[in-house]
Amino acid sequence: QGQLVESGGGAVQAGGSLRLSCAASGHTLRRRFMGWFRQAPGKEREFVAALDRIGDRTYYADVVKGRFTISRDNAENTVYLQMNSLKPEDTAEYYCAAGYSPNYYTSSTYDIWGQGTQVTVSS
Repeated sequence: QGQLVESGGGAVQAGGSLRLSCAASGHTLRRRFMGWFRQAPGKEREFVAALDRIGDRTYYADVVKGRFTISRDNAENTVYLQMNSLKPEDTAEYYCAAGYSPNYYTSSTYDIWGQGTQVTVSS
Protein backbone atom coordinates (compact mmCIF):
# COMPACT_ATOMS: atom_id res chain seq x y z
CA GLN A 1 0.00 0.00 0.00
CA GLY A 2 1.30 3.42 -0.85
CA GLN A 3 1.75 6.48 1.28
CA LEU A 4 0.56 10.07 1.29
CA VAL A 5 2.66 12.89 2.71
CA GLU A 6 1.16 16.31 3.39
CA SER A 7 3.14 19.53 3.55
CA GLY A 8 2.57 23.26 3.40
CA GLY A 9 0.92 23.85 6.74
CA GLY A 10 1.92 26.70 8.98
CA ALA A 11 0.79 29.74 10.91
CA VAL A 12 -0.84 32.68 9.16
CA GLN A 13 -2.98 35.64 10.06
CA ALA A 14 -6.65 35.82 9.21
CA GLY A 15 -7.13 36.70 5.57
CA GLY A 16 -3.92 35.00 4.55
CA SER A 17 -3.35 32.02 2.25
CA LEU A 18 -1.65 28.66 2.35
CA ARG A 19 -1.27 25.88 -0.19
CA LEU A 20 -1.20 22.36 1.14
CA SER A 21 0.39 19.57 -0.88
CA CYS A 22 -0.27 15.85 -0.70
CA ALA A 23 2.38 13.78 -2.44
CA ALA A 24 1.90 10.10 -3.13
CA SER A 25 4.63 7.50 -3.06
CA GLY A 26 4.42 3.84 -3.89
CA HIS A 27 1.17 4.23 -5.76
CA THR A 28 -0.51 6.51 -8.25
CA LEU A 29 -3.24 9.00 -7.54
CA ARG A 30 -4.72 8.49 -10.97
CA ARG A 31 -8.23 7.09 -10.89
CA ARG A 32 -8.47 7.77 -7.17
CA PHE A 33 -10.95 9.95 -5.39
CA MET A 34 -8.89 12.38 -3.33
CA GLY A 35 -10.12 14.16 -0.26
CA TRP A 36 -8.99 16.68 2.30
CA PHE A 37 -10.29 16.48 5.84
CA ARG A 38 -9.47 18.46 8.96
CA GLN A 39 -9.68 17.95 12.67
CA ALA A 40 -9.57 20.66 15.29
CA PRO A 41 -8.80 19.88 18.95
CA GLY A 42 -11.81 18.38 20.69
CA LYS A 43 -13.77 18.06 17.45
CA GLU A 44 -14.49 15.27 15.02
CA ARG A 45 -12.71 14.99 11.72
CA GLU A 46 -14.68 16.84 9.05
CA PHE A 47 -14.79 16.85 5.30
CA VAL A 48 -13.19 19.83 3.56
CA ALA A 49 -12.87 19.09 -0.16
CA ALA A 50 -12.70 16.24 -2.66
CA LEU A 51 -11.76 15.61 -6.26
CA ASP A 52 -13.23 12.86 -8.38
CA ARG A 53 -11.26 10.11 -10.09
CA ILE A 54 -11.04 11.88 -13.41
CA GLY A 55 -10.27 15.21 -11.82
CA ASP A 56 -12.91 17.36 -13.39
CA ARG A 57 -15.41 17.45 -10.53
CA THR A 58 -14.73 19.05 -7.19
CA TYR A 59 -16.72 19.06 -3.99
CA TYR A 60 -16.45 21.38 -1.01
CA ALA A 61 -17.84 21.78 2.46
CA ASP A 62 -20.08 24.82 2.65
CA VAL A 63 -17.78 26.50 5.16
CA VAL A 64 -14.85 26.57 2.71
CA LYS A 65 -16.68 26.95 -0.60
CA GLY A 66 -15.38 29.94 -2.52
CA ARG A 67 -12.21 30.12 -0.42
CA PHE A 68 -10.52 26.73 -0.92
CA THR A 69 -9.62 25.00 -4.17
CA ILE A 70 -8.62 21.37 -4.59
CA SER A 71 -6.59 20.33 -7.62
CA ARG A 72 -4.53 17.45 -8.90
CA ASP A 73 -1.25 17.23 -10.82
CA ASN A 74 -1.02 13.72 -12.20
CA ALA A 75 2.48 14.26 -13.54
CA GLU A 76 3.65 15.14 -10.04
CA ASN A 77 1.39 12.55 -8.41
CA THR A 78 0.30 15.29 -6.05
CA VAL A 79 -2.95 16.84 -4.88
CA TYR A 80 -3.17 20.40 -3.64
CA LEU A 81 -5.46 22.42 -1.44
CA GLN A 82 -5.21 26.15 -2.04
CA MET A 83 -6.66 27.98 0.96
CA ASN A 84 -7.44 31.68 0.67
CA SER A 85 -9.15 34.15 3.00
CA LEU A 86 -8.28 31.97 5.95
CA LYS A 87 -10.24 32.37 9.16
CA PRO A 88 -9.34 31.44 12.75
CA GLU A 89 -11.99 28.70 12.58
CA ASP A 90 -9.96 27.04 9.82
CA THR A 91 -7.33 26.17 12.42
CA ALA A 92 -6.94 22.38 12.44
CA GLU A 93 -4.80 19.44 11.45
CA TYR A 94 -5.37 18.82 7.76
CA TYR A 95 -5.26 15.35 6.25
CA CYS A 96 -5.37 14.14 2.69
CA ALA A 97 -6.81 10.78 1.78
CA ALA A 98 -7.19 8.53 -1.24
CA GLY A 99 -10.02 6.16 -2.04
CA TYR A 100 -12.06 4.50 -4.74
CA SER A 101 -15.55 5.15 -3.46
CA PRO A 102 -17.58 8.08 -4.79
CA ASN A 103 -18.90 8.60 -1.25
CA TYR A 104 -16.33 11.36 -0.94
CA TYR A 105 -17.92 13.03 2.10
CA THR A 106 -17.34 10.12 4.46
CA SER A 107 -13.87 9.56 5.90
CA SER A 108 -14.36 5.81 6.31
CA THR A 109 -14.50 5.31 2.54
CA TYR A 110 -10.88 6.38 2.11
CA ASP A 111 -8.24 3.69 2.50
CA ILE A 112 -4.98 5.66 2.50
CA TRP A 113 -4.32 8.64 4.77
CA GLY A 114 -1.46 11.04 5.25
CA GLN A 115 0.00 11.95 8.61
CA GLY A 116 -1.48 15.45 8.65
CA THR A 117 -0.18 18.99 8.54
CA GLN A 118 -1.08 21.70 11.03
CA VAL A 119 -2.72 24.95 9.96
CA THR A 120 -3.03 27.73 12.51
CA VAL A 121 -4.86 30.96 11.70
CA SER A 122 -4.61 33.84 14.15
CA SER A 123 -7.03 36.75 14.36
